[in-house]
Amino acid sequence: MQFGLFFELSVPRPFTADAERRVFENALEQARVADELGFDSLWVVEHHFLEEYSHSSAPELFLTACAMQTKAVRLGHGAVVCVPQMNHPVRVAERAAVLDILSGGRLEFGTARSSTWTELGGFAVDPDDTKKTWDEYVRVLPKMWTQERFAHEGVSFSMPERAIVPKPLQKPHPPLWVTVTSPGTELDAADRGIGCLGVAAASYAEQERRTKEYRRRIQLCDPVGAVNNRVATLNFLYCHEDQKQAGSTGLLMLSVFGLLNAHLLSTREVYPTRAYQSLGNLAPRASSDDGSPGERRAVPEGIAIGSPEQIIAAVKRWESIGVDSINFIVNAAEVVPQEQVLQSLRLFAGDVMPAFP
Repeated sequence: MQFGLFFELSVPRPFTADAERRVFENALEQARVADELGFDSLWVVEHHFLEEYSHSSAPELFLTACAMQTKAVRLGHGAVVCVPQMNHPVRVAERAAVLDILSGGRLEFGTARSSTWTELGGFAVDPDDTKKTWDEYVRVLPKMWTQERFAHEGVSFSMPERAIVPKPLQKPHPPLWVTVTSPGTELDAADRGIGCLGVAAASYAEQERRTKEYRRRIQLCDPVGAVNNRVATLNFLYCHEDQKQAGSTGLLMLSVFGLLNAHLLSTREVYPTRAYQSLGNLAPRASSDDGSPGERRAVPEGIAIGSPEQIIAAVKRWESIGVDSINFIVNAAEVVPQEQVLQSLRLFAGDVMPAFP
């Protein structure tokens, strides 16, 4: 089992220069501490126009800063939006190669197609096209990274033969992933031989169903490049010796993240397209639904909020259903003071990680 951090870079209002800088500086400190503590990866999203929820519109710059301030932790694009109105594929290949070189070969390369109408509509993207362009990107990027010269005639772009330089340090190329929110994307990943990067918290049952079918289908894949057969899932982390304190702080973070997420304008809510299906009721349930509506809610199943012993039990369950790595969100709109975030990371590294050598 591997462990990573997952950054949304959410910024609370009011949007002052100091507020945004503090979010980025705190995230960079968390990255440095995670590297020192032995975490395996850092993942950073790409989002546009999503006020408060995510101000991570240039993840390649943030990841470059992480590369310069860390030594061993792997750096995850979580993920590059693969539509030409946002990112031309040649520029994607070039930026990824440079980041891989600057980090000493530590890049994990995630792909996505964006899920909000705020973003897609802002770039005048037709949602019916995003699956097609994503498929084209994941097929041409490995060729750009490995072929001496490259030419293409396709759906989203065409180009004459050119040398795309530089090439990534990792050979044949950085591991490929696709972000998974809605059911079915894990099948797209398996069929192409790329990693399954969960970016929406799923229940044990849903993750087990996805993982089982992913493992079966990737054995039969027609790979677009070097096969990456790993499964990662998203989680939330707040670790404290006192279970009550862990729940109080961790559930506050979880509720604020949920509130910001609820404000997003999902494409499937405003645009009639089969390309974006409903997520359904897939989120983890509270461990108990007993009590009145006004009572404090329990920590949802599988969420890493609690004492080290509680978190170990949750992680062992994720491990038992075939998950290879868990990426943790550790704050939301800065509701958890930075020192408490760092204490949580240190306690997790000291008391939880040794249980998963």
